[in-house]
Amino acid sequence: MKKDRKYGLTRPSEKDIRASGFSTPWDAPMIPPFPFEFRNAEILTLYWRTDPEAMAFLLPPPLEPVGDVACVHIYKMNDTDWVGPYCEANIMFGARLGNLEGAYSPYLVLSSDVGVSHGREVHGQPKKLGRPSVEFRSDLIVGIVERNGIDVITGTLPYKQHPVGPEALQPFFDFATNLNLKAVDHIDGQPAIRQITSRKLADVKVHEAWSGPCTVELRANAQLPVFRLPVVEPLKGFFWRADFTLVAGEIIHDYLEGRE
Repeated sequence: MKKDRKYGLTRPSEKDIRASGFSTPWDAPMIPPFPFEFRNAEILTLYWRTDPEAMAFLLPPPLEPVGDVACVHIYKMNDTDWVGPYCEANIMFGARLGNLEGAYSPYLVLSSDVGVSHGREVHGQPKKLGRPSVEFRSDLIVGIVERNGIDVITGTLPYKQHPVGPEALQPFFDFATNLNLKAVDHIDGQPAIRQITSRKLADVKVHEAWSGPCTVELRANAQLPVFRLPVVEPLKGFFWRADFTLVAGEIIHDYLEGRE
């Protein structure tokens, strides 16, 4: 380790570069190391019945769809290590690999470049930059996911009408187990990583949760085609506030394992 007298920084060694959690630029790293905490996140979760064939189309094999329900979580992240305040939207539906069940994310949208980079580089989540938001408009909670100037998702929920416990938040599938397709190539174009990854949030503390009937409207956008999961029937929604920690996940399927 060599210290720069001018800037007071430590120049990384080859060992440092090989270590877990290293990120570039090394003197102002982009990617947070695990774990990092989210405090006082406000979340609007909306469920709708969709087309099972659409779910199957969006799933990479060998994942299989579970049920016929999709959801969107629109997060207002008020206090996050490294990242700061930002908003995020995660579109999910039930999926399984063998006996492991969870929720696959075909689309994610964030207002944070750090969040986009971390999600893509570490988890393999298909994150793109956009503008999700959660607003209180009199007696209505309104969630909007905007990209390219188009409100791709607009959802509504009555304001705090029916209190529920944390166990009520997952009536259709286990969204706490998030499944993603991670795809990274080498600089020469050869495949470097092709994996199905899994992660669960840790230290989840739900401060409050409210339920009610919801509405979900989807608009077409070729760069965020959530319309591929059409709303057949809006179901229930939840508004909840929680703390949680993002920790390391696991590789549950490696497409390149054993290749010649």
